[in-house]
Amino acid sequence: WDAAYERELQFFRDTGDAGEIWFGEESMVRIIRWLEKQKVPLDSSVLDIGTGNGVLLIELAKTGYTNLTGIDYSPSAIQLSEKVREKEGMSNIKFQVEDFLAPSAGLSGFQICIDKGTFDAISLNPDNAVGKRKQYVRSLCNVLKPEGFFLITSCNWTKEELLNEFREGFEVLEELPTPKFCFGGKIGNSVTALVFQRK
Repeated sequence: WDAAYERELQFFRDTGDAGEIWFGEESMVRIIRWLEKQKVPLDSSVLDIGTGNGVLLIELAKTGYTNLTGIDYSPSAIQLSEKVREKEGMSNIKFQVEDFLAPSAGLSGFQICIDKGTFDAISLNPDNAVGKRKQYVRSLCNVLKPEGFFLITSCNWTKEELLNEFREGFEVLEELPTPKFCFGGKIGNSVTALVFQRK
């Protein structure tokens, strides 16, 4: 990931382009629409887990959200997100290097946690993926307030699989609409987007 974000950082320096938006812009619109529909207060504390280039938080700030934190375990990703924040003039967004599987004590009390692809990446780790997924859920319970919302976008997991992964400590509130496709007479989604609430 460091190598990937080093390249994106260099690309940003050369072109001013923030790079990849995971799951495309519609994934950000989907999240923002849900927050607006729920009338989530603009000063709610939001954590973007695996923030990458930080573009989701930039969009949330443009929508009026003021208490935004992005974490990534890649220092290059955080450097990139800071450069993007600077270019956009959004000084109120906090970015920090943080391993979500071993979060620092100060990382807690969030009302909303958002994940676009980080749980997927952790799940693909060839070294003890099951243990890492369980640790992710424990970390999420530690950083998210009771009754807080967790919005996850995944291309690796179906709704049923995610319900199973997050069954301890979370209940599903809503499945957000994502693009559908048809193959062999079956209809499916290439991406799953769910909203959980911490019990």
